[in-house]
Amino acid sequence: MNNIKSIFSINSSLRRYQQGFTLIELMVSIAIVAILSTIALPSMGEFLVKMRVDNEISEVQRLLLTARNMAINTGKNTTICPLTSGACTNNWGNEISVFTNGDNSLATNNNFAAPDELIKIKSEIRAGDKLQYTENSIIYTPDGRLLTTSTNFRYCPKDKTDLSKGISISLSGRSYKSSDTDNDGKDEDSSGNEIVCT
Repeated sequence: MNNIKSIFSINSSLRRYQQGFTLIELMVSIAIVAILSTIALPSMGEFLVKMRVDNEISEVQRLLLTARNMAINTGKNTTICPLTSGACTNNWGNEISVFTNGDNSLATNNNFAAPDELIKIKSEIRAGDKLQYTENSIIYTPDGRLLTTSTNFRYCPKDKTDLSKGISISLSGRSYKSSDTDNDGKDEDSSGNEIVCT
């Protein structure tokens, strides 16, 4: 009789110390994770695109500020442009360079050559995205003003045009990020036009 009691007490104490999930608990947990993933992943993808666009626009604005400050501090015209074989092009999705013009000419006719000094390079944007600007260069004068015409940068992520952002550059040389001024979920430039890439 004592043996039977001791076996039952061992079994009950073993059950108390057993750890882990039953098969049903595991299946319910997996189903909950699957449902939450289905709900969260689409908004996570949109969040990542927003972050990428914000980072790219912020990096372009830092590049503009660097060029403007360099022009003011060195007393030399400073150029921002996408360089290909030492010449400014209109492909703003490539690497973008900032350089001072050593002989203080107009960016040595939009070319990078001695005695110009390379200041900074921004890496190219993600494939499929678009970064557009109407001119092939931006030139700041020693007083911080634009030598080129004022216009807007536009950054449009692939397949998510509602998340496009931009930067407006005034003739005074100041740059301003776009914002959603009419609360429609899309950013507008300083003229009130939605940011659209062609």
